[in-house]
Amino acid sequence: MDRIPILPMGEFLLVTIQVDMHDQLALTLQDDLTSKIEKSGARGVLIDISALEMVDSFIGRMIANISGMSSILDADTVVVGMQPAVAITLVELGLTLTGVRTALNVERGMQMLRTELTDKESVNGHRHDE
Repeated sequence: MDRIPILPMGEFLLVTIQVDMHDQLALTLQDDLTSKIEKSGARGVLIDISALEMVDSFIGRMIANISGMSSILDADTVVVGMQPAVAITLVELGLTLTGVRTALNVERGMQMLRTELTDKESVNGHRHDE
């Protein structure tokens, strides 16, 4: 069975999609990622889709679903590396990806996650795991 690797990076998880997504692979990623967030206590997820040249409505919805599920598990999600053709396709399909934050590249995405985590900690006055 194909699986997309989920790599821990401190308090974050990195998902780099290097293959064409098909429906079953997207569902497996959704299950694997939510399990990994729960087990690791990750505070953020960075999904790099720079290798994806095409998406369909199902994959677009899966990206939005993964972001929503991660948020419920208290992990922010940033999708990075979206190619212009993918963005155009998503808009033409009418998918707004509500709740999905995007950045141009991994560096900017990591900065967004760090800033969000710092803001949450300053509001709460402590770290999540304390």
